[in-house]
Amino acid sequence: MKCPALILASASPRRLQLLAQVGVTPDAVDPPEIDETPGRDETPRRLALRLAVEKAQAVALRHPDAFVLAADTLVAVGRRVLNKPVDEAQARAMLKLLSGRAHRVMTGVAVVAPDGRQASRLTETRITFKRLTPQETADFIAGGEWQDAAGGYKIHQMAGAFVTDLSGSYTGVVGLPLYEALALLRGLGWTG
Repeated sequence: MKCPALILASASPRRLQLLAQVGVTPDAVDPPEIDETPGRDETPRRLALRLAVEKAQAVALRHPDAFVLAADTLVAVGRRVLNKPVDEAQARAMLKLLSGRAHRVMTGVAVVAPDGRQASRLTETRITFKRLTPQETADFIAGGEWQDAAGGYKIHQMAGAFVTDLSGSYTGVVGLPLYEALALLRGLGWTG
């Protein structure tokens, strides 16, 4: 019997690349449209997990006979969430905040099975950046890597050279913790 389809509820090319690393090719990519506004007093952990679950549920409604995999990654300094910067000034401010200090990257992962069962997990990775020089900051901003990236950076690109310590899931920081995602899928019966 053929395994039901696997739908990736994300438009992130990084998530597709990570899945390809382990030989997984989703049958379709169907990003959801959900409100990502944090709830009042919602912690970064709860926000990342809730958004992943809501994304999976929204897409599962459109693909009721499939496995749906969703994720949400955010960067936090304390309780402050650093979203994707909207311009260079915001990216520069984020980089200044991260320079020379530790922060956390949280990725919520959720799976909805064809029978409606759901499972979710949260990974939390602690990352420390070196203190950045004005020239490193200028070069980074000029390179444009900050665009379309939570916290204004992509660890698998130039910002990887800023990391002095990482404790947790590297693939979670890139956008999809592979161990957790595959464990959730297999736990719900996906055999792809």
